[in-house]
Amino acid sequence: MANIISDETIEYVGILAKLDLSDAEKEEAKKDMGRMLDYIDMLNELDTSGVEPMSHVFAVNNVFRDDVVTNGDDRENILKNAPEQKDGAFKVPRTVE
Repeated sequence: MANIISDETIEYVGILAKLDLSDAEKEEAKKDMGRMLDYIDMLNELDTSGVEPMSHVFAVNNVFRDDVVTNGDDRENILKNAPEQKDGAFKVPRTVE
């Protein structure tokens, strides 16, 4: 384990995360963080010179569709579902005095 996490670092991370860690939990967190950093160091050893950077594993194209109005102005049929209507709109109970 080449990455040694200091007590001050664990204390600072605990403050940022708003955690009150016991001494045993702090020691365990130091070991966990050290293992994480060791794994990152191991990944940094990989040769990625021929790998193109990407943001997604799968190719993502524009997934948006054209906004096409299909029902047009069908206000009369829509308002048939309203329990009450007023001036061509749904009438609802007042919620703010």
